[in-house]
Amino acid sequence: MIRDDIKAAQIAAMKAGDKESTAAVRLIQAALKNRDIEARTGKAPDDDDALVVEVLQKMVKQRRESIELYEKGGRDELAAAEKAELSVIERFLPAQMSEDDTRAAIEAIKTEIGAASVKDMGRVMAVLKERHGPQLDMSKASGLVKAALA
Repeated sequence: MIRDDIKAAQIAAMKAGDKESTAAVRLIQAALKNRDIEARTGKAPDDDDALVVEVLQKMVKQRRESIELYEKGGRDELAAAEKAELSVIERFLPAQMSEDDTRAAIEAIKTEIGAASVKDMGRVMAVLKERHGPQLDMSKASGLVKAALA
């Protein structure tokens, strides 16, 4: 499980005296704990790894947006700190599908469900997320789906 990998990484980072990695892993654990608390009010998660990947993907997206804003604002030291956190977070995500593999999956889904126009984009995205959610950046995938259906 990904949670076990995160805990092991925290212990290893603490033993190695790597303060940046330790801080980043603690941020991950705090985000997971918050998500667990939110999940208590709803239904229990079907797959714990899927929940962890969802949290990690959200954190990656936040870091990328922050890096972009810091670089535009000329705050290189803050951008560097965010990049360091981003690299630690990405270590725990499953390998992402390449753009070619994503296009192939979209084409397969498109022919399978008979999608012909942009009106079918929601159906294609739903199946794509169900089958390949953890391996995809859904914001990039939506652009590819739109291009495939146009």
